[in-house]
Amino acid sequence: MSPEAVTTPATDAEPAAPLLELVDADKVYNVGTFGQGKLKAVRSASFTLEAGEVVSLIGESGSGKSTIGKMVLQLISTDGGQIRLDGNDVTGLKGKAKRRYYEDVQGVFQDPFSTFNPIFKIDRVFDAVHKAYFSDVKKQQWDQRVLDVLASVGLRPEDILGKYPHQCSGGQLQRLLVSRALLLRPKLLVADEIISMLDASTRIDVLNLLVELKQQGLGILFITHDLSLGNYVADKVVILYQGRIVESGLTRAVFEHPLHPYTRDLLTAVPQLDKTWEQVEAEARERDEALAGKCLFHQQRPDTPVEDDGQAEVEPGHLVGCFRLGPDDPCPARLEVAQPQAA
Repeated sequence: MSPEAVTTPATDAEPAAPLLELVDADKVYNVGTFGQGKLKAVRSASFTLEAGEVVSLIGESGSGKSTIGKMVLQLISTDGGQIRLDGNDVTGLKGKAKRRYYEDVQGVFQDPFSTFNPIFKIDRVFDAVHKAYFSDVKKQQWDQRVLDVLASVGLRPEDILGKYPHQCSGGQLQRLLVSRALLLRPKLLVADEIISMLDASTRIDVLNLLVELKQQGLGILFITHDLSLGNYVADKVVILYQGRIVESGLTRAVFEHPLHPYTRDLLTAVPQLDKTWEQVEAEARERDEALAGKCLFHQQRPDTPVEDDGQAEVEPGHLVGCFRLGPDDPCPARLEVAQPQAA
């Protein structure tokens, strides 16, 4: 048969589901006297994360980024929407299903010192993983697996094993937590402010470690309040304000062409070595004037209610939410809704 006669059969196969997907995820806390008040900490959060990709959740304290991380880790319940792993709804797992989930999804948190029990040696965290998940693996094989995973995060066994937590530096402990998570060979790592307590010389080492893990196929949800860190490691960024996503997309697109006023304010607040304060302020005013009286979300969806917490794709792979930031800062494109009609 000639090459021209060979045809490729048509296929209707659907594209593979993303590794992690949040679909309109909500979280509400009871606050006030006797918990009678309601605080919506996360509002209709939707984004995806692929295998071998880093997505940064960025926002100030109280924006909801750590709450999203805890929901993904099943440490707190989700009050609306869905969380999916490999296309499967994993919202509200219990019992054995939740334990199996932790084989695929692991977390590392801000304070490595509070994670370890000071009265036990470091080795105990590895023994606990062995007993809980790999009891059928013989000790000699397990010990070699521990040595391999320590080497993968740049730790020498003689510097770590047999020691107490106070005998290790913050950087060593943080790497240990990453290595413990990697022992389970997860698909997704939730890294919540994992370098905020480390000194500058150690931060870059941990960040480079995350990049190496990404290149090996690990998906990483990187939670931070520092835009420069998000820019350094992330493929995509999600900007949060008061529980809702105001902008998201490819890192370069969001940082080089910010669309939402809050994102622009965040970027203006970051010191730039190549510009003076006056230059940064002048550029910020120019951007603000260009978007004065506009809301890109409602330009795309003019009939959408002001209360909608969704996003619209303004550029390929670049989404933005309504420009309102709260009841005292309404959407500029919908001000007429709140204006009293002339008599």
